[in-house]
Amino acid sequence: MAEPVIVAVGRSAIGRAFKGSLIDVRADDLLLQVTRSVLERVPELDPAQIDEVLLGCSLAAGEQGGNLGRVLPVMLGFDEVPGCTVNRYCASSMQTTRMAEHAIRAGDGQVYLSVGLESVSRVRQPGPDPLPEERNRMFRPRPAADGEWRDPRDLGLVPDAFVSMGETAENVASRYGVSRLEMDEFALRSQELADERARAGFWEREIVPVTRPDGSVVAADDSPRSGTTLAGLQALDPVFRDGGRVTAGNCCPLNDGAAAVLVMSDTKADQLGLRPLARILSTAVSALSPELMGVGPIEASRRALAKAGLSAGDIDLVEINEAFAAQVIPSYRGLDLPLEKVNINGGAIALGHPFGMSGARITSTLVNSLDWHDKRIGLQAMCVAGGQGMAMVIERCE
Repeated sequence: MAEPVIVAVGRSAIGRAFKGSLIDVRADDLLLQVTRSVLERVPELDPAQIDEVLLGCSLAAGEQGGNLGRVLPVMLGFDEVPGCTVNRYCASSMQTTRMAEHAIRAGDGQVYLSVGLESVSRVRQPGPDPLPEERNRMFRPRPAADGEWRDPRDLGLVPDAFVSMGETAENVASRYGVSRLEMDEFALRSQELADERARAGFWEREIVPVTRPDGSVVAADDSPRSGTTLAGLQALDPVFRDGGRVTAGNCCPLNDGAAAVLVMSDTKADQLGLRPLARILSTAVSALSPELMGVGPIEASRRALAKAGLSAGDIDLVEINEAFAAQVIPSYRGLDLPLEKVNINGGAIALGHPFGMSGARITSTLVNSLDWHDKRIGLQAMCVAGGQGMAMVIERCE
């Protein structure tokens, strides 16, 4: 059976939505530039041999609508390459990599381009709630600890399948006893590590330059805040709930960005004379109450590890998407993972979280990190709006 391997990764710098460096770059052009750069890293491959382009995008509208997954190969000049667009919210471009993995294992194809895109600036207006009307409300009874079914409001939950992600983070912080201080300390760690890696040149290995309409080039992330202090974080007010714990400092901002992961069978890589960067050992998804979506990584990671025949102790490095410090903390604790293995280059609190891009971005960072730190086994995991989790285990190729 053919095994899926990753042969190239890359991403744009991450821009701040509505005010950052990528606001003047069309979403489709952003994706085109990043994808072209990643393909150029594998000159041995004729892009016409790509079996399918798989695009992950959360807000597939406007410039990133119209099944851009299919439009992308046309923009690249390969009309004969099919494509589709997939939405699993924050894990959209992790889902597309999973689809590539499954197709290769099934013998359905040999080369897949998994890409992720989100340009919040180009498809939504600024404001406190940029996604006001795209929710399917689900008022339904929920089981309590004693087995009785009660109104979710009686259980301290907000009865909405796509409740504000900030509210879910507050739910998780309360349910799992994560303090405001712990959240701010984790956010400070993210900022400091991201800044440290930037000064060391770590991010240059995965960021591909993007040219803006004025000819200037974007090659550095907008969001990291050098000089962040714990005192500064502690001074911020809660933003989602009166008396709450989630602030603008201990959660991710709104962002723009694109990323690409080139996945192929190990036999195809051998045929082309390529040395893969990593092999995909397993992927998994899980689901839980939408109001507690932030701890989705726990069960998804357990399932992915079980599929790979591994335990948490076998993992060298972990990337858990930092939508909120409130959810990363109970996630790594729930998996018995030591903090020194988790997000050791900083995460989305510092870098940003362009929804549909983040799955592929984390893959790029994990591949990069395993090589940079000379480690072997990596786990990436994400919580997903609506109450889901997703995880993938990879092994660095020597």
